[in-house]
Amino acid sequence: MTEEVKSVASDAGKLAAFIERIERLEEEKKELGADIREIFAEAKGAGYDVKVMRQVLRLRKMTPADRAEAEYLRDEYKKLLGIAE
Repeated sequence: MTEEVKSVASDAGKLAAFIERIERLEEEKKELGADIREIFAEAKGAGYDVKVMRQVLRLRKMTPADRAEAEYLRDEYKKLLGIAE
C-alpha cells in the first residue's frame, strides 16, 4: 500500500470510530430522555405540577445574577401589560 492509501484507510477508520461513538451517545441520550419523562410522569402522579418543575429546573441552571435579571424583567413586563400583582 502506498502512504496515500494507508492515510485514506486510516481516515476512514477514524471517521467510522467517531460516527460509532456519536451513535452510542445518541442512544444513551434517548434512553436518558425516556428516564426523565418517566420521572416527570411519576412526579405528576404524586400531584406535582410538571410545568412548574421544568421552570424550577431552568432557574436552578441560572446564575443568581441571571435569575435576578430574569425576574426583574418579568416583573417589568408584567407592569407594562397591567398584570402586576
